[in-house]
Amino acid sequence: MDEPVKRVHVYISGIVQGVSFRYYTLQEAMRSGATGWVRNMPDGRVEAVIEGDESVVERMLAWCREGPRGGHVDHVEVLPETATGEFQGFRVR
Repeated sequence: MDEPVKRVHVYISGIVQGVSFRYYTLQEAMRSGATGWVRNMPDGRVEAVIEGDESVVERMLAWCREGPRGGHVDHVEVLPETATGEFQGFRVR
């Protein structure tokens, strides 16, 4: 049986800019098969939309809570959204 498709909008705060957070998030998404995007925000947070099978999204959220070496994640806000299937892959915006 196929897993349900899940979509989340994520805001990550802490030391998350200037530490290649977006690049490593892209690499993790490519490894896991997630679709969506990630970008830096003017207020110092990183924002992402992640879509995929439930286990894929959960793996990506676990990654977002850890972040790359050199970074430090203080808080991850996760807002559930309705999956749309609009993304062909994952990209840095």
